[in-house]
Amino acid sequence: MIFAFFNIATTMKKTLFFSLLSIALLFIACNKNESNLTVKIKIEGLKKGTLYLKKYEDTLMVTIDSLEINGNPNIELHGTVDTPELFYLQLDKQGAKNEQISFFADKGTTEIYTSLKEFSYDAKINGSQQQKILEKYYTLISKLNNRNLDLIKEQFDASKQNDTIKLNAIKKEANNSLKRKYLYTVNFALNNKNSEVAPYLALKELYNARIDLLDTINKVLTPKVKASKYGKSLQVFINKIKKEPKNN
Repeated sequence: MIFAFFNIATTMKKTLFFSLLSIALLFIACNKNESNLTVKIKIEGLKKGTLYLKKYEDTLMVTIDSLEINGNPNIELHGTVDTPELFYLQLDKQGAKNEQISFFADKGTTEIYTSLKEFSYDAKINGSQQQKILEKYYTLISKLNNRNLDLIKEQFDASKQNDTIKLNAIKKEANNSLKRKYLYTVNFALNNKNSEVAPYLALKELYNARIDLLDTINKVLTPKVKASKYGKSLQVFINKIKKEPKNN
């Protein structure tokens, strides 16, 4: 009788376990079916590790999907996009630092090809039109960014040598370079007013620029872009700045 009781209990536990497992798998399948973003990934040299698809919700980075890699070459992650926005692909591998690739995603499929050795630097991304526009911006602005990095090093060296004349000249060039970057970014955003990249760049690259530069971009955005995640965030940011007391 006792053995029969334990057999029944064991059977019930197994039944419960498989029922819960079926529900979990069904839930995952439903989430996959409801997603409107598929990220197909190929990483040369990766055998084991965990990949995470992430994005920012307000100021917190959250995980949208994840997959443990164990030799499987076909990797897919899934998410949901309301309006085009920036996502992050993060690799967590034992014995290696966490690395991530950022990309602008829209509904549909994004393909990412990279290598384990140079995960962030080798990334080639095929997907949204917004990603193409963002890559164009960073390609054109790279010379200014590289020069700014050189100026930081030169400024550090001049400070160590107490070379006041050289230090002042470097500071002047750095200020002029920053102004050129602001103006270039504004012009790029204005020329791409129908893309969600425009308000994104305003928020990321011009957050400490003059309010009139942000206003100039905000006023020309198309209605669709104004209604996007970054379009709404830009309007909120501008409103917040205008409400802040001005320093005399």
